[in-house]
Amino acid sequence: MRRKIDKDMRNNRLLVALSVCVLCAVCCTLAGCKKDKKSEPSSTPSSTTTSIVGNLPDPEWAVSEDYDMTSSMTVTASIDLALTYESQVKAADWEVAAEDKLAAFEGENCIGLATPKEGLFYLYVTAPKSGSAVTLKYYSSKVKNLFVADEALVYSNDANIGTVAAPHTPKWTVK
Repeated sequence: MRRKIDKDMRNNRLLVALSVCVLCAVCCTLAGCKKDKKSEPSSTPSSTTTSIVGNLPDPEWAVSEDYDMTSSMTVTASIDLALTYESQVKAADWEVAAEDKLAAFEGENCIGLATPKEGLFYLYVTAPKSGSAVTLKYYSSKVKNLFVADEALVYSNDANIGTVAAPHTPKWTVK
């Protein structure tokens, strides 16, 4: 009888120890899921709390044929999502993919389109008149999402924005 009681006590101790281990694992997992508010700077824009991972298909952008192709400007741009989304993208890990696209828009009309070459986008932009607002949109095939540049460019005939040595690097917002 005494052996049976000793065996039952050992089984109960094992059960309690196992329960404590499971409870600790669950608590650690749940604690890891919480956002660490101390690590986020207080001046972080609200766009950084938006997940950059989406499931958008590759956009079917095409340059509008309604524009005079003799009037143009160029944009040499690099994409660095870590500038805006540093909590989700590490600068050292980020690089554009060959399937990514950068497009220039005047309103809803696509007036320029480029894919990356050696990490840079060489965008040829056409527009009807100087002074038009040009919005840049970037599609990342890696995270399957669309981003819009925070600041529009001002169209100017024969302008060159950015160079290979100092490319235009806008901040982005998830569309």
